Amino acid sequence: MSSKKIPESQLTSDHAATIPLLGFGTAVYPLVASDTMKESIFNAIEVGYRHFDTAALYNSEIFLGQAVAEAVDRGIIKSRDELFVTSKLWCSDAHPDRVLPALQNSLRNLGFEYLDLYLIHYPASIKPGSISLPFPKEDILPLDFKHVWEAMEECQIRGLTKAIGVSNFSCKKLDLILSLAKIPPAVNQVEMNPLWQQKKLREFCKEKNIHVTAYSPLGAKGTFWGTNKVMDSEVLQEIATAKGKSLPQICLRWAYEQGVSVIVKSFSKERMKENMDIFDWKLSSEELERIKQLPQHQGNPALFFTSDDGPYKTANDLWDENN
Repeated sequence: MSSKKIPESQLTSDHAATIPLLGFGTAVYPLVASDTMKESIFNAIEVGYRHFDTAALYNSEIFLGQAVAEAVDRGIIKSRDELFVTSKLWCSDAHPDRVLPALQNSLRNLGFEYLDLYLIHYPASIKPGSISLPFPKEDILPLDFKHVWEAMEECQIRGLTKAIGVSNFSCKKLDLILSLAKIPPAVNQVEMNPLWQQKKLREFCKEKNIHVTAYSPLGAKGTFWGTNKVMDSEVLQEIATAKGKSLPQICLRWAYEQGVSVIVKSFSKERMKENMDIFDWKLSSEELERIKQLPQHQGNPALFFTSDDGPYKTANDLWDENN
């Protein structure tokens, strides 16, 4: 097991809760169960990852639970309590009466008594039914922000999750949640990388004491919505070469220096170790300035939630002009 300790940050929703700033993602496209998933998660625990990101949509909760159980059995960790585990409420369960049962189902899949963090996956709802993507456009419904968030709060009150939050929420939609909330969202998990830096959103979240977690820090190349632009960036490659680091390490270090936690995924044990090797060196002010000037490109506009007949007719309706 790695002797390296991943830095952590406190979540403001619970002064006892800390989130490791580098996490391991379990979304594999296509979103179907994979024979290698349990093994890769177990390897990640063995290498030293302690923050794991799953979701009902990913079909990975069962494999994460099995890998954790095996890691405990083999003495890699003493108990599940050593891990920070996030899961997410899919849109077909984003209805007030379905939130609690959805979380309970995720806990059954994982074999856990609690989550560390439970997120609303998108600021959208679809007709109850199968957990899948894509889905028929006619199934898209407005999200009942007030009552769905109240149901999320109930999950935390019952101790089924230590913290609650959201994913893919703009400043405007976060403001709406904050205006309704008794328990404010602890986290907003969003796409973030050097080519989609989310500066305005990060500043808003900092002001509101909402921790940001970055997904797709390398651009999610090879997924049905991702982009090659991050991995193909000449500027990032030049910085990596000058630094004697890999391009992914530059991206992850950049995200870490922005004060966010970052979710990364690899099946290779060597790359898992490489991705952890970002904490004992820094980017220079000149390198940070070059990254700051990179043209911006959203890899995941989530156009599957836009419909002429739905609540979000355009990407700007969903993202509020990307803020």
